[in-house]
Amino acid sequence: MNSPTEPASAILDDFDSRPGSATSLIRTVLGAYVRDVGGWVAIADFVEVMQAVGIPPESTRIAVARLKKKGVLRPRARDGRSGYEVTEQAESMFTRGDPRIFGFRQMADTDPWRLISFTIPESQRAARHQLRRRLGWIGCGTVSPGLWIAPEHLATEVGDIVDALGLSEYVTTFVSTSVFAPDSMGDAAARWWDLGGIAARHRDFLDHHRVALSAPEEVSPRDAFVRFVPLLDEWRIIPYIDPGLPGAMLPADWPGADSVHLFVSARDRYLAGSRDWVRSVQSRLPV
Repeated sequence: MNSPTEPASAILDDFDSRPGSATSLIRTVLGAYVRDVGGWVAIADFVEVMQAVGIPPESTRIAVARLKKKGVLRPRARDGRSGYEVTEQAESMFTRGDPRIFGFRQMADTDPWRLISFTIPESQRAARHQLRRRLGWIGCGTVSPGLWIAPEHLATEVGDIVDALGLSEYVTTFVSTSVFAPDSMGDAAARWWDLGGIAARHRDFLDHHRVALSAPEEVSPRDAFVRFVPLLDEWRIIPYIDPGLPGAMLPADWPGADSVHLFVSARDRYLAGSRDWVRSVQSRLPV
């Protein structure tokens, strides 16, 4: 049985967290900020950092305790101060997620596909359910219950999930450079992926965070943190559920490009300054 400290489990737990919740915001700060300062933070400093985005101290402590149980954090004192460090398993998860979150990948019409075929016995029903759940959460589409499709650049993540669930003997994958549908590829994409749900995520993100770029060009490092963390927290799920399908497979009014542009603009504007503020809290140096 896989322990909750394995990378695949940590990825699942990440998606279980509702954007804007204490646990989700803390994961976002761990991935984008605590790792940037060496992967360790004093709990008193972390409480201060999370208060900046509206999380009360008690909520932070409760969420940290949950993440400790899930193998994302472990307690470690340093220089006489109580604190937590990111575990190796969680670091692996965050490292794999960085390219997706900070560099959205869009397929070209000629890019290859990975087809995932499986027949899993009824005795392994729970694992079969988890496989389908996890494939959906990393952006794979459902052609039929036992046949899934993904951009080839997701092949490593697919393999990691299959291995973590112990299902490699039941799963066969293929690389394909051509996929033909009985109607159009746009119609096929609408069947294989929840394009309506993905588009709604993009539009919600745009609606919620356009204001982040309406502030004056110069903001303080703390204000950069306050503006960017909620935006990053909502964004970081989108590159997982949206596989970056070729333009020919998407509706004409697809909001993805605008959503990506908003995130990239906010990242370039706020990330460096917001990291400076977190460093200043940890080091107690003025910024």
